[in-house]
Order: sequence, then structure tokens, then C-alpha cells
Amino acid sequence: MYEERPSPLVPGAIVWRRTGAPGGLVLPDGCMDLLWVGGRLLVAGPDTGPHPAGEVQGGARGLVSGVRFAPGTAPALLGVPAHELRDRRVELADLWPEPEVRALAERMSAYEDPGAGLERLARSRAGRSAPHDPLASRVAAGLRSGESVAAVAAVVGLGPRQLHRRSLDAFGYGPRTLGRVLRLQRALELARRGLPQAEVAHRAGYADQAHLAREFRALAGTTPGAYAAAYAPAGAAAPAGGPAGGSAAAKRETAQPSGSSTAA
Repeated sequence: MYEERPSPLVPGAIVWRRTGAPGGLVLPDGCMDLLWVGGRLLVAGPDTGPHPAGEVQGGARGLVSGVRFAPGTAPALLGVPAHELRDRRVELADLWPEPEVRALAERMSAYEDPGAGLERLARSRAGRSAPHDPLASRVAAGLRSGESVAAVAAVVGLGPRQLHRRSLDAFGYGPRTLGRVLRLQRALELARRGLPQAEVAHRAGYADQAHLAREFRALAGTTPGAYAAAYAPAGAAAPAGGPAGGSAAAKRETAQPSGSSTAA
């Protein structure tokens, strides 16, 4: 079971939890997560490709809780550039003093809802940290809306090298990769709605259906048809171009809707 909710305490963040045996893949979403897993505090860095959902084993009942931060906002809170954590899952004690993390873990253990504890931890830390790079929000918003890297660079007033360096620190990778990841997320959302692949490609901003398929394979490790079939309502016909599917088993064995929210 997977569930999530917007955080009222941490702007732009999502609080989520997953229980049961992990299955499927964690897909790139441009985000970083703070995790509570079996009494441990961990950080999931920004991904450039699919990761197995069982990469970090859950605690009792397979419970994993997390706070997923909006793209570009986690590095200031964690005190480390995003590119240092790219495609990694690390102990929080590797980033913060171990005695502090041990005390935080003891405090977290007292929460009936670990997600609420993570949320308060993040809010408290944000209040004592430098603000995140304000440029990051504008860059992410522009790329999410489909603007080109050149157009985003012109709007924020940076040259290509400066934009690339700032993006590495904020997102973990350069603006072109971030744009691909955010475009993939648009395509995933459209595919889950059951739209035909040609329409998904057009509305998500791909050159054509073949371009969509190549990006799915590169970033998600699957095909658009297989992904859409896994999230089709039970008993429904698969979208055009995809195999029949939609069973509960298929849902468990394929990628979850959001990216590092399922990192566990």
C-alpha cells in the first residue's frame, strides 16, 4: 500500500508512506527524500534512472515513511550539494553529526506516524538552514512547463556554464537532464490517465512516439505500453500501443506513480 499527502509544514513537500513488500521500480522525478526505515534516517538522492523499490529494506510490516522535497529545495536543508547524492541512498549520519542523528532517531521512534515526525524534523531544520537557491524554483518551473534550456537561461540571466553549475548543486544534474526527467513525469501522469501513446508524446513535449519510447526505456526502464497497462483500471482495455493488463499483480510489479517517493 502506498499513500501520500501534501505537507502543510514544508512548502512544496509531499509526505508519503509505503507498507508491505516492495515491488517495481523507483523512477526519476528530480526530487530528494528524507526517509525513516526500520529505525534509521536515510536520504534518497536525485535519480537519473530506475532503481529497485527494495533497494533499502523496510522496517516492521515493510513500513517506509518519507518526505519528498520539491526539486532544488533539499540541498540547503541537508547541507550538501545534490550532485554528491546523485543515484545514492545514504545514512543521514553520513551528512550530519552522528550524535545529532542518533538523538533525532530516538525522537522519531516516539511518533505513531513517522511521516509526521519527518515533517517536523524538516521544518525545524529548514528554520535553521540557509534558504534554498531561489533560482532553482524558476529553473524547475520553466523546464516543467516545457521551456528550452536556452530560454530558461535567458530568463534567469545566466550563461550555460553558470546554469549548469547551479543546477548540479540544486538538482543533482544539469538542466537538460532535469528537463528530461520532468518531461518523463508529465508523460507518466498522462499514461496513467489512459491516453494513447501518440497523444502522450504530443502533450508531454516529445518529438514523436519513437522519442517517447526511447526516453521511457532510458529513464524508466520500461515501455510506455507496459507502464500504462500496469496502471489501467482492473478489467479495462490497455491503451493503444500497450499490452492488455491492469491486474493488481501488475500494479505491484511495476513502477510506482512518483519517483523517489517509493525509494525503500
